[in-house]
Amino acid sequence: MLAGLVVVALIFGALIGPQFFRAANLELMARQTVIVCVAALGMTMVIVSGGIDLSVGSVVALSTVVTALILNRHAGPAVSAVGAIVAGALCGAANGLLITQLRVVPFIVTLGTMLLVRGAAKGLADERRIEAPITWLNNLLRTVRDGSGLLLPTGIWLTVALAIVVALTLRYTRFGRHLFAIGSSERTARLCGVRINRTKVAVYAVAGACAALAGVMEFSKLSVGDPTVAVGLELDVIAAVIIGGGSLSGGKGSVVGTIAGAAIMAVIQIGCSQQGLPNWVQQIVTGSIIVGAVALDRWRSSQS
Repeated sequence: MLAGLVVVALIFGALIGPQFFRAANLELMARQTVIVCVAALGMTMVIVSGGIDLSVGSVVALSTVVTALILNRHAGPAVSAVGAIVAGALCGAANGLLITQLRVVPFIVTLGTMLLVRGAAKGLADERRIEAPITWLNNLLRTVRDGSGLLLPTGIWLTVALAIVVALTLRYTRFGRHLFAIGSSERTARLCGVRINRTKVAVYAVAGACAALAGVMEFSKLSVGDPTVAVGLELDVIAAVIIGGGSLSGGKGSVVGTIAGAAIMAVIQIGCSQQGLPNWVQQIVTGSIIVGAVALDRWRSSQS
């Protein structure tokens, strides 16, 4: 995936010119990647466990609304961000409980909660955008020093820190090993003593918290709480994980691959825009890469 990212970047670099690799443009691509990447880190853990979460975009929208509402009650920006993340974690935990208690496939459950959470966001916002006071939250994705690229926005550093935490969790903790075990064979994991239901609820709660943090980043970008934002974002998030080597059948996935997948989509989007190509070309290229990644995963599975 890293090699694929380099190839895609070199192609657009050859088409656009040396300015494509200037520090300011690289920072733009990094900022463009952040929202999808943060949500995709949580989705990576869900997909590793053999699940899926279609409610990500709705949780992002709800997070922007909750952040704005709490700010308007004269609470501090830190309290507002934490409140939004807690709301996202509760939504994720509800997904996990419904999946484990009703014994319904995650696709169906999260399809329903996608609509439920979106409706809740619109209800809380009274179906309008919510203005909020300006705080340091609005600067999370702002370019530092007039776009010189010497320093990166805080949101990018938060994404890097979160990526390290998720990578260490998957690789070195019992929780991470249990996720891979469940995704590889839930029946075998159960026989080995893994607490399936508890682990699933926990991983969906973590994914919800990550989606809510992505919502805080979205709020930073918009400066308002918007219940209609991030429609279809869940598809970009899932695509980032799949392009990065994750498998929808579970048991596979990595943080590095997910970051590379999110970056590939950002490079394609910005490269096509700077080349003057229409949006439908971006969609065709991204879709082709997703289909190719799935085909490669299936081929590898058949060879093993």
